[in-house]
Amino acid sequence: MSRVKRTLRRWLYIGHRWVGIVTCLFFAMWFISGVVMMYVAFPGLSEKERLTALPVIQWTKVTLSPDDAMKAAGATHYPRDLRLSMLADEPVYRITGWDGRRQAISAADGRIITGVSEQQALAVAQHHPASRSPHLEEMVDRDQWSVTARYDPLRPLYLIGLGDDAGTRLYVSSRSGEIALDTNHTERVWNWLGSIPHWIYPTVLRKDGPLWRLVVLWISGICLIVGVTGIWIGILRVRLKRRYANGRITPYRGWMAWHHVTGLIAGAFVLTWMFSGWLSLNPGDYFTGRNTGREVLQRYAAHDAPTIATKLPTPQFPVVEARFVWLDGSPMMIAASRDGTQRPLDVTSGQTTAIPQDRLWTAAAKLLPQARVAERMVLEEYDSHWYAHHHDRELPVLRAVFDDDTKTWFHISPVTGDILGRTDSSRRTYRWLFNALHSLDFRLLLMYRPAWDIVVWLLSILGTIVSMSGVVVGWRYLRN
Repeated sequence: MSRVKRTLRRWLYIGHRWVGIVTCLFFAMWFISGVVMMYVAFPGLSEKERLTALPVIQWTKVTLSPDDAMKAAGATHYPRDLRLSMLADEPVYRITGWDGRRQAISAADGRIITGVSEQQALAVAQHHPASRSPHLEEMVDRDQWSVTARYDPLRPLYLIGLGDDAGTRLYVSSRSGEIALDTNHTERVWNWLGSIPHWIYPTVLRKDGPLWRLVVLWISGICLIVGVTGIWIGILRVRLKRRYANGRITPYRGWMAWHHVTGLIAGAFVLTWMFSGWLSLNPGDYFTGRNTGREVLQRYAAHDAPTIATKLPTPQFPVVEARFVWLDGSPMMIAASRDGTQRPLDVTSGQTTAIPQDRLWTAAAKLLPQARVAERMVLEEYDSHWYAHHHDRELPVLRAVFDDDTKTWFHISPVTGDILGRTDSSRRTYRWLFNALHSLDFRLLLMYRPAWDIVVWLLSILGTIVSMSGVVVGWRYLRN
């Protein structure tokens, strides 16, 4: 038995040493890039940025009603999303079906828009607040910033430089004229040191979603095993009572001593960080998804036919986008201004109207027909499950707590009635195992920033020392 234990320990050391030579490079890359990601996010287009770039709707040019637009699109059910906005100087209805298919219908003459010219794309870019001298740089189907599948219905994309000091570029869909994405020079440079290495995100790999997911799962899984073996070895080799020569707790010197001691100090963080990062890809689809299904949303809307208004109301204030929605069998138009403000309007009169909370709770009760609303909450401030960190979240917000088997919560906007999120016990567990462990999104730290920054910086420095010392030690083994 002693011989077996010695053999297993020997292979434990050998495996950690040689596999760790490669994985320490990944560890170092992840810690350094993670610090960059604290302050520079991957390029995207927020709702506020999108609305800011839209021109005011010219209501006098609108001749089609929402019902006419759905008829022209051939809709047999009320779509997932129906909105009216401008395409340069032409009003258009944008329709998204439940299958993800998108259509653009001219609100001026009812034709189906299947393509957008270069001149139209430049006219769209002209309305962006950063626009100075917009010009077409190239036509792209997929590049580093538009690599994910969410942009597939909009491809190919016009890449338009705005000529501003920030080096802003817009991605405009050649199919519908929608602005898909914007980036600036700072984002593009820093993301090569942040999100791209952190997520292992080169275009050649990320364009194949399943392959990318498999590669990252295997790399992070192997690194997780190396982390476990490192902590195990560190505990086996440390001596706190019967110390080594000169009272040392470690038998190692130089870089190896740094690797051993800092590994013991930061080992728990490194391990939980690796584990949570591996979980981010939801291996085995163990955790439930975040999307709200069609049946649930239709029960909330209480309307399925492709009808809402045969005549379009005209708001008395500037509107850059109008969404047409049903709420518990009642039609509404949600009018958005350029500053991001959204106001519900009556579709018959065009008058602004506040949505009574009782009406929202009544509609919410229909979301899960086999369960009842056990608790009604109005959140006036953020908590551990509804919080803003690297993204904006509406406050106040309604939380409908159901008594079903999975303890489902729905978050609902009291202003527009939109369902802002759905979470169950599985997603709340995921929140603690991923967000809390990986990003340290603990409410106490977020409430007293820069406490969060200080803690993450200190732990990242320790993790970088562990990783870089492992790289140096590994290089010396290879050199010898």
